[in-house]
Amino acid sequence: MDESRRLKPLVAALPRRLKPRAKSLLVTVWGDAVAPHGAGIWLGSLIRLVAPLGLNERLVRTSVLRLTREGWFAVAREGRRSYYGLTDFGHKALVADPPRRIYAATPTPWDGLWRFVLTNLGGDDRIDRDTRLQLRRELTWLGFGAVAPGVFAHPSPDRAGVERVLAKLGVADRVEIMAATPERPRGLLQSCWDLEALRAAYRRFIERFRPLWQALEKAPDPEPETCFVLRVLLIHEYRRIILRDPELPAELLSADWAGGSARVLCRNLYRRVAAAAERHVTAVLETADGPLPEPRPYYFQRFGGLAEPDAHTQPRPDTREKTP
Repeated sequence: MDESRRLKPLVAALPRRLKPRAKSLLVTVWGDAVAPHGAGIWLGSLIRLVAPLGLNERLVRTSVLRLTREGWFAVAREGRRSYYGLTDFGHKALVADPPRRIYAATPTPWDGLWRFVLTNLGGDDRIDRDTRLQLRRELTWLGFGAVAPGVFAHPSPDRAGVERVLAKLGVADRVEIMAATPERPRGLLQSCWDLEALRAAYRRFIERFRPLWQALEKAPDPEPETCFVLRVLLIHEYRRIILRDPELPAELLSADWAGGSARVLCRNLYRRVAAAAERHVTAVLETADGPLPEPRPYYFQRFGGLAEPDAHTQPRPDTREKTP
């Protein structure tokens, strides 16, 4: 049997198996496939693009309207056509922040120290309640765990991200950041993060997408639409896990931790289908000025580089786990 024909029904069954929510899936489509082109797109062409994902016209129109009301999109009208593009808020949410985590090629090396952020110093350095709550949300988004009221910990945080948060909230001079080595790191791991739930999520991800990788390896020329559907649903599922993963150093995780294998599997699949999926996106989407412009340079840096993919080879392991 032609392996490309074997792959197509496997991919076509994914939307029914995963049951993604329309609004959330559209956010993934925009961040992964639309935003890199930096242009507003005609709503009618978006409806055509996402139809193979199981989203009908009514769902798309309703979801786009809600996202526009929530501040993600701005709309421009040309005659009877509506063109949607990202607002500053949408750009920050989909382009500036999450991609660093979603599309990272390898984990950040660990220096062996933990970072503790103390946010409740008291006296003249006291932070008001609303700002403390916002700071807690921002630090949690960056993967920090709460050790005690006003104390947050992470062994290998995004330090530049922490600095941006403190500067944005105007509390850089009222927060103390300490580097230390805890005597009982296992206790901190258990109290700060639900690693068992993450482990289970990564294992489900591997179980769902490994058969697709195996079929894809043997498919010489998969159809662009099939590649697009696979790429979007791959990133949608991976994004849902990685954005709640504190991304702890491998040295602190158990030998059977599945996060490294999931990262390698996602990277290989993405690299393999990226070019064909991109051809489908540019063939379907329309702007007010015609076809989509070329993707911006950051797109080609995803997963360590899309220009020279090694999809048909096994990558060098970047964790203690073997390539799935």
